Amino acid sequence: MDDDTRKARWEQATELPLAFASLAFLASYAVRVLAPGLRDPLQDLALALLLASWLLFAVNYAVVWRLSGQGLSFVRKHPLDAVVVILPLLRPLRFVKIYEAVQRRHGKPRLALHARVIAYSGISTLLLGFAGALAVYQQERGAPGASMKSFGDAVWWACATLTTVGYGDIVPVTPRGRLIAVGMMAIGLALLGAVTGTFASWLLQVFAREDDERPPGG
Repeated sequence: MDDDTRKARWEQATELPLAFASLAFLASYAVRVLAPGLRDPLQDLALALLLASWLLFAVNYAVVWRLSGQGLSFVRKHPLDAVVVILPLLRPLRFVKIYEAVQRRHGKPRLALHARVIAYSGISTLLLGFAGALAVYQQERGAPGASMKSFGDAVWWACATLTTVGYGDIVPVTPRGRLIAVGMMAIGLALLGAVTGTFASWLLQVFAREDDERPPGG
């Protein structure tokens, strides 16, 4: 059995466990941020789930890297896998990666390219918006001069930032909060560009198809 076959079988076997690990990570992080007053055993359990999911992704990355046989070029060719190991809050994006694999497993037809891009961008926006709101709220909560008083404020800020609206009524004041804001703005621009570019491309294809179907002289 060659390396590509072993790698494919490993990825197929770990798709769902990694998806649940992503969900567990985000849920545990939300518990630690939004419910700091919980009893110590529950907080300890949330922390254990965080660390366990982090370890699971690190082990998976190492195994896939080894099975790929690509050496250091693997990091360059699979940036998302590397990023989610370094930045745990991006791990829910794993759901985006396994979407088509689940569709193929159930024999469902794949969405058209334009629909997939828009769907992936929408899922990414929801996941990253929630994760970003949690992260910035953790940094801003109780900071001197902070305008972000509640998690609802953090969600409002994340929506305004990801959509590049930027009302400016709620802004991060801590260095880490501003660093998170920079990442959120970059992600928002990328997602917005992907959606608008894909939609424009789809419209051009529709108009071109209509021109081709129009009878000569029509």
